[in-house]
Amino acid sequence: MSGHDTDTRIETDSLGQVQVPKAARWGAQTQRAVDNFPISGRPLPERFILAVVRIKRCSAEANLKLEQLPADKQAAIVGACNDLLDGHHLDQFPVDIFQTGSGTSTNMNVNEVIAHLCADAGAEIHPNDDVNLGQSSNDTVPTAIHVSSVLAVTEQLLPGLEHLIATLGLRAREGRELVKTGRTHLMDAMPVTVEQELQTWVLQLQDASSRLARARDELLAIPQGGTAVGSGINAHPDFATTFAEQLADETGLGFKPLPHPFVAQSALDAPLNLSAALRGLAVVMMKISNDLRWMNSGPIHGLGELQLPATQPGSSIMPGKVNPVICESVTMVAAQVMGLDQANAVAAQSGNFQLNVMLPLVASNLLDMTAWLANSCRNLADRAITGMTFNEDRLAEGVGKNPILVTALNPVIGYEKAAKIAKEAFASGRPVIDVAEEQSDLSRQELEKLLDPKRLTRP
Repeated sequence: MSGHDTDTRIETDSLGQVQVPKAARWGAQTQRAVDNFPISGRPLPERFILAVVRIKRCSAEANLKLEQLPADKQAAIVGACNDLLDGHHLDQFPVDIFQTGSGTSTNMNVNEVIAHLCADAGAEIHPNDDVNLGQSSNDTVPTAIHVSSVLAVTEQLLPGLEHLIATLGLRAREGRELVKTGRTHLMDAMPVTVEQELQTWVLQLQDASSRLARARDELLAIPQGGTAVGSGINAHPDFATTFAEQLADETGLGFKPLPHPFVAQSALDAPLNLSAALRGLAVVMMKISNDLRWMNSGPIHGLGELQLPATQPGSSIMPGKVNPVICESVTMVAAQVMGLDQANAVAAQSGNFQLNVMLPLVASNLLDMTAWLANSCRNLADRAITGMTFNEDRLAEGVGKNPILVTALNPVIGYEKAAKIAKEAFASGRPVIDVAEEQSDLSRQELEKLLDPKRLTRP
């Protein structure tokens, strides 16, 4: 045996012998996938792998209750799963995202690692006959998409989004008395309060949060128990129900069996609905971030309505320059999320008859989208929204010079005369109230009342 060979061992599957690294706890089928798919160098996200492990643990518990698996084998499988769920051996899942479209390679990777960990503990467990008992990759991987996505949205995204909503809401209330120039078409429009502007973002985010929660809840119905094509071949008739009860008990979430598992094995409609809700949040985040960038622009030759915290030097050549980098980070995440949603849409209609064959792509994309948006929510809240300051003098000066205030005079002096006053005020750079006093029969006192910017924000 050569020196090179001493680093490997021989494993066997239905296609024959394979050389596997001696230290690896995976087997022949995993190694074939490692060899077959040297594509991205990116394995599936850890959260997805742990969802598959959780499915294996719940399956062992269900099979014990249904008297399909002896107690000693169940105990060994559960022990190995617990070891993995505690964060050990997570370097043993090397299969690339861009693998077999069913995710069979990852399902077998998990089965083989669990079987090897059982062997290390002195128990003889077969990856297919025992760990995969009553299951198929074709119901396990879609179920893992549901489980990992539900947990990610619940544990990561909704709390991060709630933090951003609360932070923005607090800053909105602080701006209740601050009046600024509203803008439509990027042009001066009637005044608004800072509270009205920020509260709009708050409500957009709350609506996005509600849509995400609804999309998440739709994923609580899982196809586990459908096995190969959705019919449940080789699984106990009560497996789907017993499994779902076990999963719901472990997670504290309302998982339940899908009445017709074929739906979530042949199609990805519910995961795509979550993808759309994630895209929707990305769109809101892009809008908020771009508004902040405009309001922060300057500081001299821009709007300069607010100042975002200085988080890092903005230029390698221009000293003193500070850029809105936190907002730029959010906009890049938003753009990427929109792109991944398009990939998910293509993936969701890819596959024929009883199985979708782009499952690993959607599994990875949904978890990336969720994590990046969750992190962006917290980063935007903590590094931009919390510390931003409003330039009150600049806001007041802009409102005072805004010729569009003349709109408030329309009902009193008519559109044509109001337009003439606005043009004169703009051309001369004088306040509208001064021009209106000259060119109308209204008294200064009456004009002050009609043109009061604060009153105009709540007519």
